[in-house]
Amino acid sequence: MTEPILAEGLVRKFGDLVAVDGIDLCVAQGEVFGFLGPNGAGKSTTVRMLTTLLSPSAGTARVAGYDVVTQAAEVRRVIGVALQDAAIDPIMTGRELLKLQAVLHGIPRRISRERGDELLSRVGLSAAADRRVGTYSGGMRRRLDLALALIHEPRVLFLDEPTTGLDPTSRMALWEEVRRLNGEFGTTVLLTTQYLEEADQLAGRIAIIDGGRIVRQGEPEALKDAVGSPTLRVDVDPDHLTRAAEVLQKFGEIRPARSGRLAIGLEGGAARLAEVVRALDAAGVVLNHMELDAPSLDDVFAEATGRRLEGAEEPPAPVEVGG
Repeated sequence: MTEPILAEGLVRKFGDLVAVDGIDLCVAQGEVFGFLGPNGAGKSTTVRMLTTLLSPSAGTARVAGYDVVTQAAEVRRVIGVALQDAAIDPIMTGRELLKLQAVLHGIPRRISRERGDELLSRVGLSAAADRRVGTYSGGMRRRLDLALALIHEPRVLFLDEPTTGLDPTSRMALWEEVRRLNGEFGTTVLLTTQYLEEADQLAGRIAIIDGGRIVRQGEPEALKDAVGSPTLRVDVDPDHLTRAAEVLQKFGEIRPARSGRLAIGLEGGAARLAEVVRALDAAGVVLNHMELDAPSLDDVFAEATGRRLEGAEEPPAPVEVGG
């Protein structure tokens, strides 16, 4: 069976700016594939090429077996797209927008009505179906956008940062709908995100993109396992940063950390925490905070790029010293 998404050497330039620099992607049938990276990394530009909204500067891409350049119309008929900056008419109601979308796809009125009611129910908008979209919250608009993308039962669904700006409850509700789509209907999903937890929760495989290039690709757990030792992060008084770094590097390789914080891959893991604390104390380092975490996707990104993912959400700290 032809892969739902296949890209080879895909490039997109804007003048002298290379937004996407020769990426290769292969997404399998029924897979939720995560495309993870910071703002400006090339995620949305890639999606716009795969959905025929932008022409590649070089390379090739096929979606559902169709070439995105020479068979753009065929591609558009079999995909669903929910873009981060999609414009939804605020004057129309949710039900009216679904009817309009069905007409655009040539779906008979009886089928479109049944399918529209089903989708409104699935995304939790039945009670708001006849309200003007201008009265919807951000989370409601995102769920409506997902319903609009699904009205024609697409073979491949593209979600471009679908939960950016949503509150935690709305984000989790959308996650659940993506899981249901994939589990019940086998919908192939390409999800772009800058949220580590989102990629970890939803994607069976991910590609990490930075500066227009894919720097890591594989299953999340395998990528994290490849990082190796757990990451020890410490916060110390600013005057003690240099001294603390000299101590910590004896316990493992220095890893990228946010400003004012130090991090290492702690060889030996939790069994060496007490030893680290004693060494810092002996060096006169005032320790304000310490945490030890299993390798995360942020660690994968840091190992690949030399910096932390901007805006990445850190896990809760299981170990604290001092206040």
